[in-house]
Amino acid sequence: MARSRRASRSPPRRTRWERDARAAIGDRVEGGRLPLLATPPAAPDEAFLARVGFPGEAPFTRGIQPTMYRGRIWTFRQYSGFGSAEATNRRFRFLLGGGQTGLSVAFDLPTQNGYDSDHPRARGEVGRCGVPIASLGDMRTLFGGIPLDAATVSMTINATAPILVPLLVAVAEESGVPRARLSGTVQNDVLKEYVARGTYIYPPAASLRLTVDLIEFSTREMPQWNYISVSGYHMREAGATAPQEVAFTLANAIAYVRAVQQRGLDLEAFLPRLSFFFSSDIHFLEEVAKYRAARRLWSRIVGETFGVRSARARQLRFHTQTAGSSLTAQQPELNVVRTTVEALAATLGGTQSLHTNALDEALGLPTESAARLALRTQQTLAEESGVANTIDPLGGAYAIEEATDRIEEAASEYLARIDSMGGAIAAIDRGFFAGEIAREAYRVARAREDGAETVVGVNQYLEGNRAFSLFPESGSGVAGQRVSPGDEAAQIDRLVRWRAARDPSLARGAIDRLCRSTDSGGNVIPDVLAAVVAGCTLGEIADVWREAFGEQPPSRAF
Repeated sequence: MARSRRASRSPPRRTRWERDARAAIGDRVEGGRLPLLATPPAAPDEAFLARVGFPGEAPFTRGIQPTMYRGRIWTFRQYSGFGSAEATNRRFRFLLGGGQTGLSVAFDLPTQNGYDSDHPRARGEVGRCGVPIASLGDMRTLFGGIPLDAATVSMTINATAPILVPLLVAVAEESGVPRARLSGTVQNDVLKEYVARGTYIYPPAASLRLTVDLIEFSTREMPQWNYISVSGYHMREAGATAPQEVAFTLANAIAYVRAVQQRGLDLEAFLPRLSFFFSSDIHFLEEVAKYRAARRLWSRIVGETFGVRSARARQLRFHTQTAGSSLTAQQPELNVVRTTVEALAATLGGTQSLHTNALDEALGLPTESAARLALRTQQTLAEESGVANTIDPLGGAYAIEEATDRIEEAASEYLARIDSMGGAIAAIDRGFFAGEIAREAYRVARAREDGAETVVGVNQYLEGNRAFSLFPESGSGVAGQRVSPGDEAAQIDRLVRWRAARDPSLARGAIDRLCRSTDSGGNVIPDVLAAVVAGCTLGEIADVWREAFGEQPPSRAF
């Protein structure tokens, strides 16, 4: 009797999925050498439907859209930023002309840490690992000639995200694009900075307040904007395992959801614009399973912990970047192979957008030719490999389903431990995340030193290693992207001239208003927007909060 009930309930799930898929892509459903979706027998049991199911249906193990890439290919989003706003603008135009479908901005360390380019602590770092943005003038140059109502923009920025987003809004509105039409993502995930990257400024509670201020402002005024991208990428780069990456990322996401809830925002409105950012490491099958496990676990958390039933609010949308930590300076041409394997894992795992690393990034910033090859790697996967034709093609494979279950179980155990500590912020304060990651990083380092874990060209197969140089005139090795000391001097000169040209009374008045809204506990973003329009610099605004909140000392070592 029970079996017949299962059989009678199962067909409508498949029928509904097929109806939604055909409605989305119409006549393009058929075609190619592979089916649109490989499915189990016509009457799958309840366990299958509860844990695997169909694409576009909870728990989203097989993807968040019923058609996945048959309906819309993932976004090609290459990460760029170096030297100056002008040089980075040229790279943006080059990538867009080559078929990139989304911009992704890398900022230099002074910008990430809230220092203007002429601050003593910025010396030697201006433009080195990203673009320097200290003023509205810099942001105008960065996006000059780029249609902000057509191109989506991703900004990898955290502690100073409440300043960089208003700068983008100001530039867009100057060019006639209202903030409501801006589309893109800001990382705005400051909690992971205390774990893995270290570009925090203020104590965690103050940082979380600014994060939620930006979320609240964007929710109300920027409906197409993704106002937070909770990142596991940097924790994976620091040495986290796949289950740790999933668990610690989702733990931070839970902390943000609770903070937003306390602010009084509607979770049904907030959650559909929350996104995630994961690494794609070299362990191919495990990475495919990791994304499936993360989707399923997040769907369950949103439903059980927060009582949200909307399917759209329970979806885990994510961007992926291939693993920088897997790249090697030895035999750097092998990095093309590593990146291709990692990009394939991300696409088979159902990513919504992808950045592929350039072969020379173990040596420095990517050159134009290396950036083109990285983009072409994605385009070859999308256009030639056929990987986009079938949804979740590895779904149902014994190894994949076992790994998906194993990662979900291990991540759930971590989440239970974190919850018992009082949540992510308490666990971060205790050093739990950093300690777990450090132990794994040490284990891997020892295994590679001992030769128990092979890295081709590093501890095995060394023939073919050669001396390399970052400079083409040496006649050997890889020619790397160069940032001249003159670029820093020119940026400082532009900033000095910017301050001299602004109305000092307007700038001072804007800073005073920002001080008052900060002290009152109100949402600071409208006053930040007014300040950047008045000519205030990023460092001046960040200093308001340094004075109000103090600075977080460096994390202790574990």
